[in-house]
Amino acid sequence: MTKRNKKVTDDSKYVEQHLSNERTFLAWIRTAITIMGIGFLSARLHLFTPESKTSFLGETISKWIGILSVVIGMFCIVYATASYWKKRKGINTQTFLAPRGAFIYLFVTMLIIGVLLLIFLVFL
Repeated sequence: MTKRNKKVTDDSKYVEQHLSNERTFLAWIRTAITIMGIGFLSARLHLFTPESKTSFLGETISKWIGILSVVIGMFCIVYATASYWKKRKGINTQTFLAPRGAFIYLFVTMLIIGVLLLIFLVFL
């Protein structure tokens, strides 16, 4: 039996941190899909509402919720990917810093979507 030469890479030194980074990336992707799904459902909700119950303002808000949610979801995917690679590099070079902007971004975007959904439900 021959002994294979195994090379220790930077990634193999920090396996647990890299796996955690991947789980965080996948959580961001799930969040993005959920945000886009909320937008899609709210934009299509007015199609199943009887004409007498739908107002122009409610329909407009519904469409904007849909558009904003899809855009925010796409931005989440771009941010998650960039963040993943930045963290990967930080882990390997031992210069990792925890991000602050991600939490502020997610809080503000979900607050905006929540307020728009409340307004939509009032005018539906």
